[in-house]
Parts: sequence; C-alpha cells; structure tokens
Amino acid sequence: MFEDIRPYRDNEVVDVLKKLANEPELINAIATFLVPKLTKRFPSLTRKIVQWSLKKKIKNWRTIDDIQLHVAKYLHKLVENSTKGFSYDGVDNLDFNKPILFISNHRDIVLDVALINWALFKCNAKTVEAAVGDNLLHKTWVADLMRINKSFIVKRSEKTKREMLTASKTLSAYIHHSLTDNQQNIWIAQREGRAKDGMDKTNAALISMLLLNKDKAMPISDYLAELNIVPVSISYEFDPCDHDKAIELAQKETNGDYKKTADEDLKSITQGIVGQKGRIHIAFGDPIIGDFTDSKAIAAEIDRQIINNYKLYESNQSAYQVLHNEIPENELIPQLLERVKDLSEVQKRWLLTMYANPVFAKKSLTANDIDHV
Repeated sequence: MFEDIRPYRDNEVVDVLKKLANEPELINAIATFLVPKLTKRFPSLTRKIVQWSLKKKIKNWRTIDDIQLHVAKYLHKLVENSTKGFSYDGVDNLDFNKPILFISNHRDIVLDVALINWALFKCNAKTVEAAVGDNLLHKTWVADLMRINKSFIVKRSEKTKREMLTASKTLSAYIHHSLTDNQQNIWIAQREGRAKDGMDKTNAALISMLLLNKDKAMPISDYLAELNIVPVSISYEFDPCDHDKAIELAQKETNGDYKKTADEDLKSITQGIVGQKGRIHIAFGDPIIGDFTDSKAIAAEIDRQIINNYKLYESNQSAYQVLHNEIPENELIPQLLERVKDLSEVQKRWLLTMYANPVFAKKSLTANDIDHV
C-alpha cells in the first residue's frame, strides 16, 4: 500500500544502505562536501576513503531509528556551528499522545523540517515523516536517501489533470493513514516551493488536498480533529541563500522568468546547511479545531498563527525601516549592509523585501490584508 511514495521501513534499511554505499554520485557528493580540496587533487583516492568510511559507519545500522539517531548527532553539530542560538516554544501546549500534522512556513529546502525534528527530538517527541516533492528527486539514489530518512514523496510531475488528481487523492489518503493507522507525526510545507520573498502564505489547494480523503458525509470539523493540524513558524535571523534568492526574484521581475541551473537545488541545500543563519526560533501553534466553511478559511487560520508566532529579529525591522524610508540605507545593521553591497538596486530591494515582509505581514494581520511590500 502506497509503495511508490511511502518512506522505507526497518526491514528495508540494510538493502537500501548497501545500494547507497555503492552509489558513485553519492560518494562523490559526500567527498566534495566534506573535503573539497582533497577531492579536487586526488578524486579517486578520496572517493575510496569516503566510501570505506561510509560503509564502516553504517554497518551496524538496522532500523530507521538508528539512522535518526545519527542525524540527530549531525543536527546538534550543525546548530552549534552555523547558528548563534536555537530556541523553540509552544511544545508544552501540545498533546503528543495523538499524532500531529505539522504545517510550517517554508524558507529552506532541508533545514525547515530538520530543525522541527531537532526541537521534537530534544523534547522526546516522535520525529516527523516529511513531505518531499518529486521535483527534487531526479535520481533514484536521491529518492532512496530521502525515503530512508522518513520522507514520503509528493508527486508534482504528473502530466495530465487526471493523473494529478489521482496523485493528490493517494497523497491525501497516505497522510491520513500515516497519522491514524501508523501513529506517525507528519510535516508538510504550507505551499509548494520556498517563500523566497519572505511572505508566508498557505496555499488553500494544499488544504483541499488534505480534505480529499474525507468522507463527504463527515463534517470538516470532525476530519480536522483526525488530522490534528498544528501550524509552525520558523524564523531565521539570516537566510544563507538570501543573495541567490534576491538575484532570482530580480530576474523574474526584469525578464518575466527564471531558469534554474542543473545543480541549483543541490547548491541551495548545501548553502542552507553550512551557511551562517544567526539565531533561529521555532514556534509551535495551537491545533486547528472547530467549524470552518472551506479550505480557504482553514488556510487563513494557519496563516494567522504562523504570522502571529513568527519571531522578528533586528534584520527584519532594519530592512522594513529602510524600505519605508524610516531610516537611510546606510543605517542598515552591518550584516545587511554586507549582504547587499554587491547587488544591483533591484536585487538589493528584493533582498531587503524578503527580510521586511514578515514585519509587514504582522502589521497587516489586524487589517486582514496580507500582501507584498
């Protein structure tokens, strides 16, 4: 059941790990990431050493939990090395005796869910099964790598409307099945693709997809109680990919489109992981319960919580003040001045916009007019 989209199970771990340990592209990617200079000078030797080290490390891994424990150790080092502080709140208000469908804003391809998992791990709660779009899984080994770490696949590349509807119904059924039958926590982003402009907005179509599995006779409120949706706000003081996002947004504004390079997603993932992020805060909201008329109303409540719980940093306030002529550009905080110095005027405006939009969103909440700067 759900064989082509579900995460791998414990009884599949050993075979999948063997495949991955013999995947040349993965070995090369690890070598390039860990020891780029050595890989460039002695590629063959370095790859052999990396493969030997990988096989030694994974030889005793037998379950998904074994892998998750290793990932937790890596996340601990990542937080220590690439942030100036990690905090979270709202966990005490959640009942972890019932599986939760976490829906968060989406800023980083990998880190959003990884950091939510880190917060859950630190408070002894189950980590999530995470949704990942098949647009990121161009190679079989990449899909294997994601599925062995509790990810399930969201099919976005179906060619016809009928195929897309079938895929959406299957995904809706899988999420409900995983929550209610498998008792797994789930994570999915509030929209497809990162909010590169800093404006966090839930796609109502996502909520419609979640409701596809609902029996027509069942009230929405009852089905929401089964899904147990909890909005999550992820706030980064600095975005390691802000420079590239600003260039993309400026090009879209100027030329009307933007074409990714073949390795752009991998570059974004790497930069998001290793780049300095300043402080990070995760705020867990309250379960979405009660009577809602439709998907748009549910999406609006998710937006309200995500925006209301979003933690604003000086980076956000400073960018907002410049864009609204409250302070001159040369009074930006030093970190933002450094980030915009090599950008064109259009690119600079977009970089500041992505930091300013969370401030604008909070100010707009009371007027119910969430829009772009």
